[in-house]
Amino acid sequence: MTDGPRVSAAALDLASGETYASGGGEFVTASVVKVDILTGLLLTARDAGRGLTAAERAHAEAMIVRSDNDAATALWQVVGRAAGLDAANARLGLTRTVADARWGLTRTTAADRVRLLRQVFAPGDVRAYVRELMERVVPEQAWGVPTLADPGTRWAVKNGWLPRDATGLWVVNSTGCVTVGGRVYAVAVLSDGHASMAEGVARVEEAARDAVRRCRGAAAPTRAAPAARMPAARAVAAAPLRGAGNCATSHGLPAPAHAAPPPPHGGAN
Repeated sequence: MTDGPRVSAAALDLASGETYASGGGEFVTASVVKVDILTGLLLTARDAGRGLTAAERAHAEAMIVRSDNDAATALWQVVGRAAGLDAANARLGLTRTVADARWGLTRTTAADRVRLLRQVFAPGDVRAYVRELMERVVPEQAWGVPTLADPGTRWAVKNGWLPRDATGLWVVNSTGCVTVGGRVYAVAVLSDGHASMAEGVARVEEAARDAVRRCRGAAAPTRAAPAARMPAARAVAAAPLRGAGNCATSHGLPAPAHAAPPPPHGGAN
């Protein structure tokens, strides 16, 4: 028996640094962890002083643009599975993201998702590659954060959705970068306990709109709202940045260590 769906949201104005957060707790990532896998791959390659191989680039594109699970599993192995992903995320400052042996069951928070997005949307060729792939997500997966975008503006997104075997209830998550009212926001919404994917998408989009609205209207540093349950060095890749160039902060990836809905995604139930 559950108490109903849980939803947690966070938004960050990438220019001003203003933030807003609501809800709380840890959630299963489903496919939003694929951004972690890709950033971990880029760090692994940079530490080795090399670029991505042709096979790695092909897997990265399939993993982000189409949310291909087999591609994610292939790169998960290159990164070093759970231990490798945890090490990469620690370098990125993600303090509440813990990898699982089944990558889709990695646990995280909305705040950590926004921390990762802040890294991804910092200037740099490496980050441009991640952004470019997130901007090319297939149309049928362009729900959630992209629905907030000002008309005619670009957006970047990675969503995740997963029905849990034990309960039949859905995990539905959306993370990305979007321009609203002429300002660029990193937005993350995590949720679970939905009776259907469609129900989850509707709640996620509502929470994303509310988080950005409150972030835009905030006059003081972040105060997380009470937890609530909603009702029934060397460029590793040289792909050009296609928009989102105004999604910039002064934060970059850390230095190398030596210096009908679509089918469920997430790798595991």
